[in-house]
Amino acid sequence: MTTPGISKFSILSLCIVPVLFASCHLFARETDALPAGASPYESAVPATPAAPIDKLVFGRLAQLGIQPAAPCSDAVFIRRVFLDTIGLLPTAQEARKFLENKTPDKRRTLIDQLLARDEFSDYWTMKWADLLRMQSEFPMNIWPNAVQEYARWVHNEIRRNRPYDQFVRELLTTSGNNFRDPPVNFYRAVPAKKPLDIAKTVALTLMGERADKWPKERLAGMAVFFAQLGYKSTGEWKGEIVYFDPGKDTNDAARAAVFPDGTKVQLAPDQDPRGVFADWLLAPQNPWLARNIVNRVWSWLLGRGIVEPADDIRADNPPSNPELLAYLENELRASRYDLKQIYRLILNSQTYQLSPLARENSPAGAPNAAANFARYPVRRLEAEVLIDVISQITGTTETYVSGTPAPFSYPPEKQRSALLTDGGNTSSFLALFGRPAHATGVEAERNNQISSDQELHLLNSSHFRKKIEGSSRLKNLDPNDLYLTILSRYPTDAERKIAQTAALKEDLAWALVNTAEFGYRH
Repeated sequence: MTTPGISKFSILSLCIVPVLFASCHLFARETDALPAGASPYESAVPATPAAPIDKLVFGRLAQLGIQPAAPCSDAVFIRRVFLDTIGLLPTAQEARKFLENKTPDKRRTLIDQLLARDEFSDYWTMKWADLLRMQSEFPMNIWPNAVQEYARWVHNEIRRNRPYDQFVRELLTTSGNNFRDPPVNFYRAVPAKKPLDIAKTVALTLMGERADKWPKERLAGMAVFFAQLGYKSTGEWKGEIVYFDPGKDTNDAARAAVFPDGTKVQLAPDQDPRGVFADWLLAPQNPWLARNIVNRVWSWLLGRGIVEPADDIRADNPPSNPELLAYLENELRASRYDLKQIYRLILNSQTYQLSPLARENSPAGAPNAAANFARYPVRRLEAEVLIDVISQITGTTETYVSGTPAPFSYPPEKQRSALLTDGGNTSSFLALFGRPAHATGVEAERNNQISSDQELHLLNSSHFRKKIEGSSRLKNLDPNDLYLTILSRYPTDAERKIAQTAALKEDLAWALVNTAEFGYRH
């Protein structure tokens, strides 16, 4: 009999989970089904650092006396690259096809396929929603349909692979109705609408710098470029037109503007200063634009920036590998700001494809090992991705709540959480697991730290239990397909024996989802 208030899943944790954690723990070195000394997370094929990225990374590690991890196994790679590019797991069929494929360039082929999928745009719109502060109502005071239009515009720009410099120019220079000209919401998402605050937002989002740490005169000089932004009502509820107002009475507009590099420029009375600033920022010789975005992309894929934190670039916070950062900047410019080319370079590198396991003679805690990318970092899945993959494997959906009781506020139940771009829409799960409210645009607003409440939710909540118990999909899977569905790999012989002791498939699925191997990128 089950103890009152304690689910059968909690009782199950006393018997199945400890064994599964021992057999498929993320840092296990051996299994009964592999040769002695082998690991399900490492490849037997040695690393071949032939690409420029790898020469720069491995060369730096050699200087520091740090041995890089071994390459990751195919099972680790397919799971990792799916999560890092589209925010979903491979299906059992996709995993099986990849694992059984003996073609030498299958990883490169898979990367190209994932970059072309529609889900790529879905997942990376979520990333940009964090940075661009997509949130309806307080403190942004943007109506939900304007946020949706903004997100749709970003999604389309990513889907069509719009050159990054053109994307940035649209954000900086567009004028119009925030319901019909979505990029103007870049300025609408600055609550105070003051030139100094706008300058801070531009510096953070597009230059990777925290301008509140700048000298006051430097920030004031940049703020002049945004001092003649005008705002007027459209007559629609919370609709607003953002535009260049040459007649705006401001002392700032009468002064010479100063670029962040210290260069002064006298603005003509009929010249939109935003365009002048955009021309400066997008100039090929200007380091800020390319450096910021390639550092952010590297951080999103490798867990930390070459400059870390990725949105705190400054002279006294130097890159861990300056040559690597310069190489990526130059590649972005050479590709005419094709961001997918940067993704492709990083994803195909041996550096990205390293195992999460540090070499025994080069421990994970060795000085500078993490900062110089000696292995792939283990990271908890983002809140949206975690609930999306749980819903994916169980064939269930989520319900969201909104703080804005108005049209356009309630997302469809079957929508991915990654597409929940409005920070005003949420769920109890997303709030518990650290999804940001899109209030600051700072990367650290997203909290990916694990807590006891989160662990208990996955162990014993009715929300999660109903997903597992109500999944007809899981009940029909044999152990091979169950492991492929949840962990993207086959079970070892030891794990297969354990699986056969589980009375119900949902018991085994529940136990697997509660392993570190499922809940973390690795």
